[in-house]
Amino acid sequence: MQTITRLTMLRNAVDGFRNGGETVALVPTMGALHEGHLTLMRRAKEEADRVAASIFVNPKQFGAGEDLDAYPRQLQRDSELLESEGVDLLWAPPVEAVYPAGFATTVSVGEVSEELCGASRPGHFDGVATVVCKLLNQVRPDLAFFGEKDWQQLAVIRRMARDLDLVLPYADAIRGVPIVREADGLAMSSRNAYLSESDRAKAAVLPAAMKQAVEAIARGADVASALEALRARLLEGGFESVDYAEWRDGDSLAPLDRQDANARLFVAARIGGTRLIDNMPAA
Repeated sequence: MQTITRLTMLRNAVDGFRNGGETVALVPTMGALHEGHLTLMRRAKEEADRVAASIFVNPKQFGAGEDLDAYPRQLQRDSELLESEGVDLLWAPPVEAVYPAGFATTVSVGEVSEELCGASRPGHFDGVATVVCKLLNQVRPDLAFFGEKDWQQLAVIRRMARDLDLVLPYADAIRGVPIVREADGLAMSSRNAYLSESDRAKAAVLPAAMKQAVEAIARGADVASALEALRARLLEGGFESVDYAEWRDGDSLAPLDRQDANARLFVAARIGGTRLIDNMPAA
């Protein structure tokens, strides 16, 4: 596996793949890799000849008081994991290579970025869209893979690719990969490492309560009542607060008040000072 930190070397490497007639997939990450990330790598290997992964802890998507400094950085371990999965190229740029002195451009995607996590984390999705746009332009992959755990992020990236007419990858080449869950149902996340042993055990109530709400709505329960019961169960189960629990269209993220085949349940809640997000499709 090649590990590259300079843009000219990155483009030379990708050009080498393309000159050999090979397709390239990109899996963007912020490192602290877990099984969910590795599932993305495996899926990318199934669909492309070459796989490039990026590791970059993006400062522009962290707000004031968030965990930028505390975010786990373990490049050596992550590199070994990627190599063991057969990843061909690791793009691990320093901050100044992504945001050089005088950097003054922001990509802002309206509508899908404005509610849910966008409402409680102002500027977050501008940071996501900006860095992903840069990564896609730097690598110019045929395909790009993102986990569905952050469904709103996936929606923002797809809208950006469509609205900006990205050539590589096309909007329909932005692939979502289903959430990978622990044995107790908790969605895998780098932030799970922040949880104490006690809070980690309590966190399992999140997917359980979500599943209960999805099934209740499928049986005809009132959506507002099902969401209120979900919030109550989380608070009773040890969560400190619920940022949101919303039933929305999976494409537009518009609120829904009824069962719908394209609906998804979106939840963000805090436990032990850690903010967990999750989503589930309609039953």
